[in-house]
Amino acid sequence: MNGREKILGVEGGGTKTGWVLVERDDKELRILDQGKLPPSNFRLETHDRLRAIFRELPREIDRTGIFLAGCGTSEDRQSLLRLCAEIWPKAKIVTGSDRESGLAAALEHSDGIVVSAGSGSSVTGRRGDKIENAGGWGHILGDTGGGYFLSIQALRFILREYDSHHGEMQFTAKILHALSLNNLDELVRWAQTADKMEIAMLTPVIFEAAASGDARVMEIIEKGAQVLSEYTEAVASGLHLLAPKVMLLGGLFQRDSIYTHAFRRRLKKNLPDARVASAERGSELGAAWLAAEISDHVTFQSKLPENEIDNLAAALTEQRNPRSENLEKLNPRELVELFVEEERFVQDALRGAIVDLARAIEIVSASLRNGGRLFYVGAGSSGRIGVLDASEIPPTFGASPELVQGLIAGGAAAIHRSVEGAEDEKGAGAVAIDQRGVKGVDVVIGITASGRTPYVLGALARAKSINAKTVLLTCNPANLQTGIADLVINLAVGPEIVTGSTRLKAGTATKIALNIISTGAMVGLGKVYGNLMIDLHASNSKLRDRATRLVAQLSESDYDSARQQLEANNWNLRTVVAKIGK
Repeated sequence: MNGREKILGVEGGGTKTGWVLVERDDKELRILDQGKLPPSNFRLETHDRLRAIFRELPREIDRTGIFLAGCGTSEDRQSLLRLCAEIWPKAKIVTGSDRESGLAAALEHSDGIVVSAGSGSSVTGRRGDKIENAGGWGHILGDTGGGYFLSIQALRFILREYDSHHGEMQFTAKILHALSLNNLDELVRWAQTADKMEIAMLTPVIFEAAASGDARVMEIIEKGAQVLSEYTEAVASGLHLLAPKVMLLGGLFQRDSIYTHAFRRRLKKNLPDARVASAERGSELGAAWLAAEISDHVTFQSKLPENEIDNLAAALTEQRNPRSENLEKLNPRELVELFVEEERFVQDALRGAIVDLARAIEIVSASLRNGGRLFYVGAGSSGRIGVLDASEIPPTFGASPELVQGLIAGGAAAIHRSVEGAEDEKGAGAVAIDQRGVKGVDVVIGITASGRTPYVLGALARAKSINAKTVLLTCNPANLQTGIADLVINLAVGPEIVTGSTRLKAGTATKIALNIISTGAMVGLGKVYGNLMIDLHASNSKLRDRATRLVAQLSESDYDSARQQLEANNWNLRTVVAKIGK
């Protein structure tokens, strides 16, 4: 390698795509930048999807190593190589399986065994030039010991226990809660359409249950650890390694010590001299190392340099609220009075944003009338509020679910629980815009209380690049870059009662602002008659009752006559109201 070459390392799997940009500095690889993007399993994602993800990676590079789960054959490598050459036509490119990048990250050139457990699983060993593999056959026939396997076993266990004892378990309730489902029938329907990652995302619930002392759930974890241990023993035997170095890699080992302890305990019975340790470097660094074709004496820089980051502490919503500094000393009534009093700042913020909110209604209404759609984009609490408002439009106004959509960093799993790091990638926001097929006629409203969330800013930047209208809703407008959106709405609610907890005043103001914008746009589309919802879908008894009372009021008829009119028109409220108005 000549001079200071920039090298990109990428490792993609079912959970995420990890990447790192490095530069060779003397005899070390110095990290310049790194991050995470959506999953890029070679077998589970289309080439178009992979292109969209790769386009969010650094482009000005000299070499790149792209190592993806599912890229196992020579044909796969060549296919991936051709795809990468489209993105980096001038770079030297090496492609392969995530097994290889994991092996390089954990062992560099030394002998040993790498046990990887994330959404899937695999065991790979090396002695000299000889490689031995076990597992890694994908989630349909393999991946025993990975997150998908553990989750499937847990779901089968729930149904088996119900059929055997007809009793509800606490673990069942935790699973239903995590998925926002109501009963086992809904669980079965969900599982029939859920993909690998949606199912694998249940693993934190499984680990939590085991940690709380649920012995039967712990048996599921022990079974996964046992199979991985058996695979490790088989690989060690094939390589004639009596005291192998065994490196643990992947989210399941990193997330909870329970799995690591279970694996160690199982392995020690039949391979007592094995030296087990957790890998300190991510597989994306292994990918960069392989791309660099480094000799033995070149090493990784042990400590990552500090990157320049935004000073989030300067944000108004991150400041301490002097009115709540003695919060823990308040009795319940005093606490309630404080919360109620603080709501005046929400009202003040909304009043201060009246002109901008009215402009947002005009922008959205114009777009929807011209065949466009409205997209909310957010992370964490902001994302959940956007998803909530979007989900309320179809039943309230009879609109298509496609008309108003919510995008949240981390996907559906982030609606129910925090997805660590999901909000930190601009590229992931841009990819989400591409995947939803946002067009120039659409409107994208980015929601970020801090005004700094990379996922949101990336989505807005991509939306602007395709000439979609953009709106930023924030509670911290200071220091925003110029031109970040066509319209910036500032909801200056001030410091939160609990410092930095923007689900409080910021969240309340955000939900009201979205209520105003979406309702105003629906009114503009003629979705109301006076202040009555004439396009609601009478899909349940409550909504049928509401529709009947509405018709009775407008037609000045009795309840039964109104219901008969609706039944005669297949419960099409707009049709009935139109006839009344003639």
